[in-house]
Amino acid sequence: MPSPISQRVQKRRDALRAAGLRPVQIWVPDTRRPGFATECRRQAAVVARSDRADTDLGDFIDAAMGDVDGWD
Repeated sequence: MPSPISQRVQKRRDALRAAGLRPVQIWVPDTRRPGFATECRRQAAVVARSDRADTDLGDFIDAAMGDVDGWD
């Protein structure tokens, strides 16, 4: 007879912990929430305005991209 689901889940969690892993809970925005898309557009516009106002940003990004050659 198969073991109850809770026992199987606990066994799996114990194995993961024994392998040096630990559980982490991550909270993310609810994309189904009313107003989510509007807020995304608002924040994207704020970032875009900021990027346009920062004349040194392009040079900084170009210099940073030059440092990644050979990364694996």
